Amino acid sequence: MQTEKIILTVGFDEAGRGPLAGPVYAGAVILPEDFPVELLNDSKKLSEKKRAAAEEVIRQKACFGLGFCDEKEIDKLNILEASMLSMKKALDELLKKLPEWCKKNNIDFENVFLTAITDGNKCPPVEIECRAEPKADGKYPCVMAASILAKNERDRFMLKMDALYPEYGYKKHKGYPTAVHRKICHELGPSPIQRLSFKY
Repeated sequence: MQTEKIILTVGFDEAGRGPLAGPVYAGAVILPEDFPVELLNDSKKLSEKKRAAAEEVIRQKACFGLGFCDEKEIDKLNILEASMLSMKKALDELLKKLPEWCKKNNIDFENVFLTAITDGNKCPPVEIECRAEPKADGKYPCVMAASILAKNERDRFMLKMDALYPEYGYKKHKGYPTAVHRKICHELGPSPIQRLSFKY
């Protein structure tokens, strides 16, 4: 008798497509059945405190991976392709953890079938079944979780960059194209983590 496949869904999302500086980060997340989904939402709709609390539980309970492309890769590939590559890197990290996570959660890894959903209208170049859906980060808990991990990881990176280049004010705007950020770039020139293919 053939054993029925265990379907696990990977949620993908990215953070940092819009900024003028810094990397784009992506998360890939599989949530267990008992995950407290009430902690989740689109990362943009959660306060910093709620994102931090959600991230702690995601890291404890979920199988996840993170990936990123820096500003040089973004300039070389374009931001869409860099976002897709970041998702692939995130999945690669998740897959390294998956056998142990399945064992911990009493899931027969040999019988697992992976599928994925990503926010937006394009799937990353991954070798698992995937579908893209606009606004998925507001509908599907696994995508919400990926959104939270990617946003928090990128914000931490930009805070480190603020310590290195305080004159650019990355702590306040995280590299996004605010009027203040554009003004600083025009006055000082691009910072070492500026995306030179973007207009500022």
